[in-house]
Amino acid sequence: MIIIKTDQEIELIKLSNQLVLDTLAELAGIIKPGITTLDLDSIAEKYIRSKNGIPGFLGYNGYSKTLCTSINSQVVHGIPSNYELKDGDIVSVDCGAILNGFYGDSAYTFAVGNVDPQTLRLMSVTKDCLYRGLAEATENNRIGDIGSAVQSFAELNGFSVVREMVGHGLGKKLHEEPEVPNYGKKGVGVKLKRNMVLCIEPMINFGTRNIVQEKDGWTIRASDKKPSAHYELPVAVGIDKPYVLGSFDKIEAILNSR
Repeated sequence: MIIIKTDQEIELIKLSNQLVLDTLAELAGIIKPGITTLDLDSIAEKYIRSKNGIPGFLGYNGYSKTLCTSINSQVVHGIPSNYELKDGDIVSVDCGAILNGFYGDSAYTFAVGNVDPQTLRLMSVTKDCLYRGLAEATENNRIGDIGSAVQSFAELNGFSVVREMVGHGLGKKLHEEPEVPNYGKKGVGVKLKRNMVLCIEPMINFGTRNIVQEKDGWTIRASDKKPSAHYELPVAVGIDKPYVLGSFDKIEAILNSR
């Protein structure tokens, strides 16, 4: 069942997601070669709790950490560990938080030190895919319009779209209906209605779209071990334009000042 939110509930989701984005901004200032993903996880948990939030991923379906930290060819659901980030790595940091009974959920892919230009281009295209998907979140469009916008831009630029992992509805639960694939055809799928809240999260691979699951039971990796990028923001479906529930501005201001 798709849950249509009230205007007040949407504002509460936006507040929850602002906590997530503020947490990612805290991490933006410290991500560098030598720091471990477990360090990032500890900092994120402490920050969320300091703002009276609850880490949204911790304990979810048995997951043991606050963040998902997916490095290089890892697509999503990488588990924080003692791995030390290295110059040239990229790391997708996916974070969730609960505030006032509602979830926030966003992700950003960070460059660690000096990253090669082709991988930086993958990151840029993936973020543009996100914005193109968000722009389709208007009433009477369909889920396929979002997926088509993401897929067409990714493939136009020579990259591939992961099919098995998708975006989702967001509210009092982390994953609500409907699913939001990053591929599809215009005019196909669930019709969008005002005040549906969707997490749009392109996962774009440098090479093959095919993925494998690692032995830890969580981490998803590109099967050819080439880089993958991932960005995510929630959006409320609007009548004439989307109402995006947050932005990467604070994160990018910190990154640009370093």
